[in-house]
Amino acid sequence: MEYVRLGRTDVTVSRLGFGGAPAGLPNYLREYNPADAVHRRQVIQAIEKALELGITYFDTAPGYGKGASESIFGEALAGGDASIFVATKVGWQVTDIRPGVEASFKRLKRDCIDLLQIHGSSYTQEAADSILSEGGMLDQMYQLKAAGLVRFIGFTSEDNNPAVYRFIASERFDVMQIAYNFIHQHPAEPTRPFGSMYEARKKDMGICTMRTATSGIFQKWVQQVNPENTFDYTFALLQFVLSNPLVNVALVGMRTPTEVEKNVRICGNTSGRIDIARLHEKYV
Repeated sequence: MEYVRLGRTDVTVSRLGFGGAPAGLPNYLREYNPADAVHRRQVIQAIEKALELGITYFDTAPGYGKGASESIFGEALAGGDASIFVATKVGWQVTDIRPGVEASFKRLKRDCIDLLQIHGSSYTQEAADSILSEGGMLDQMYQLKAAGLVRFIGFTSEDNNPAVYRFIASERFDVMQIAYNFIHQHPAEPTRPFGSMYEARKKDMGICTMRTATSGIFQKWVQQVNPENTFDYTFALLQFVLSNPLVNVALVGMRTPTEVEKNVRICGNTSGRIDIARLHEKYV
């Protein structure tokens, strides 16, 4: 397993992170029910395999199946050693975040969250105003940090809009989780260079990617234009993200021990990395 410093947190974590959305969301990407005992046990075994193979970064959220993902993570990670780094989230629309965070503590079976993130797909300017305002969500997160209940603070976004840059410029967030993959390269356009990942690196923020393998979009597109295709693109898609030096942790959702083993092998095969700058060259 490859390990990296997570920005200014100075915590060392695995570059491959275990994403929790597939653990809690029913029928996400394929047929699955977190309430099914067999399905649930399979994900727990996947997490146990991840621990065995050196994955230390685990990301979940109460929004993944109304707490189902956090509950599964809590059962699987209970009693783990100090190297385990657990991240969860709180919805940005919440007025008082403490009750929800305390519920996350119970589901995760932890009395401290390593990383508490604002859970957002896209933020309007008004939402950013509210989050950053005096007494707003960010201030509440810092209160939890001062109380020793949270170690670090972050935000998640699938966008690259002005609100994201405001969050970065505030220098009040330790980690950014952003949608970045082969088909969504807007956070890191190397030919300018331009993008939120470059700005986050300037502030020494930790940078994690969501939708690392495109959440199946690339694969579905290939299947539509080439129905006979049987090639597994997982290796190439994951290696593309890991090849970007701005990326600290590439999050991948996994439900089975076999998937974990496969992705760990990919992460360990550094010979599969590419030169992203050269990939974008337009002249020979």
